[in-house]
Amino acid sequence: MSRPKNQNYKGHGLSKGKEREQRASIRFKTTLVNTLTDVLRNRPGWVEVKDEGEWDFYWCDVSWLRENFDHTYMDDHVRISHFRNHYELTRKNYMVKNLKRFRRQLEREAGKLEAAKCDFFPKTFEMPCEYHLFVEEFRKHPGITWIMKPVARSQGKGIFLFRRLKDVMDWRKDTRNSDDQKEELPVENYVAQRYVENPYLIGGRKFDLRVYVLVMSYLPLRAWLYRDGFARFSNTRFTLSSIDDQYVHLTNVAVQKTSPDYHPKKGCKWMLQRFRQYLASKHGPQAVEALFSDMDNIFIKSLQSVQKVIISDKHCFELYGYDILIDQDLKPWLLEVNASPSLTASSQEDYELKTCLVEDTLHVVDMEARLTGKEKRIGGFDLMWNDGPVSREEGAPDLPGTGNFMTNTHLGCINDRKNQLQHLFCSLQAQKKASS
Repeated sequence: MSRPKNQNYKGHGLSKGKEREQRASIRFKTTLVNTLTDVLRNRPGWVEVKDEGEWDFYWCDVSWLRENFDHTYMDDHVRISHFRNHYELTRKNYMVKNLKRFRRQLEREAGKLEAAKCDFFPKTFEMPCEYHLFVEEFRKHPGITWIMKPVARSQGKGIFLFRRLKDVMDWRKDTRNSDDQKEELPVENYVAQRYVENPYLIGGRKFDLRVYVLVMSYLPLRAWLYRDGFARFSNTRFTLSSIDDQYVHLTNVAVQKTSPDYHPKKGCKWMLQRFRQYLASKHGPQAVEALFSDMDNIFIKSLQSVQKVIISDKHCFELYGYDILIDQDLKPWLLEVNASPSLTASSQEDYELKTCLVEDTLHVVDMEARLTGKEKRIGGFDLMWNDGPVSREEGAPDLPGTGNFMTNTHLGCINDRKNQLQHLFCSLQAQKKASS
């Protein structure tokens, strides 16, 4: 592919048409400073590029993408860390719109039972455009709690709980008059969502789960699930009698670390392995398997809901951070999907998790061109969908309904990634020698 003559375009990749395998080094760029930077700088053969230099790999922020993607020419081997319109899944209002549309499509094409598999997000209305529909629903169920979330903010900013319509009207007036709105749109979009009033509690405290899903392609859909993740706890015991207390209701670390009771060394997280073991001891392994299978369904159905609207570009990949809430009936609820999950560590344990996560993401992206493309596991990542469900058993056909089919997911299970990677790359090296 030749570069456009338009001088407004920036080209990235190798000159003189060099093949991917011939690269002596990989030039990377990132504007983020966290565990990501540490991993990239320590990766053998990777060289950091500053300012306007040409790059092969760019872990960019979404603002750069919005301003530059359409004006950037990329050679075949070049990779970038977001899909062009990632917001179809990661903005709260678009996510709900796409899930609702996908549910209707499933009901038409496969019936109500299949459509019911999309019933994993609380009843949600986009505001202000669905205000009248929201009021109608609000009046059907007086006294229940709702949560208001700005669609494009993160880290718990702008979120509040309410039980009176007057609170919504007051909030709209406040946001229109506030200083930070003068430079933004006159009216900020937000969603009103039915609050899950019966969350599963551990030690009397509310929590949610952060789970990592890596998408390498939408057409066909190719998605990997990371074995590690964490539960994020609130610092204060749960109660519905104080809906204004953000330390009770919001589990975001950005919120909780401002609590007077926050312990910087301990943090407020459990690793997913510990969480899974705790649930198994309380409810038994079958109940835990059912819960984690329901979470697998959330990951796949949410990705399928945007499969036809996301622009699937071969240069793009995306590491999503899913936020899942569990209720007292062990039903998982999808709260939101993050396009830029925090890679800043809040503790040593958190640093190790995120370092390994980024390393394994780079292994899957495979700038070094070492993989065969047939791998089902790479480090802590398991291939859960490859244009269809992937079987856990090696050599088994990837066809659900045949024998004892089990999906290739191991969320919260042992992550012996170092041994697996060593075995994988030794095996690949041996194959390469045998074929040369």
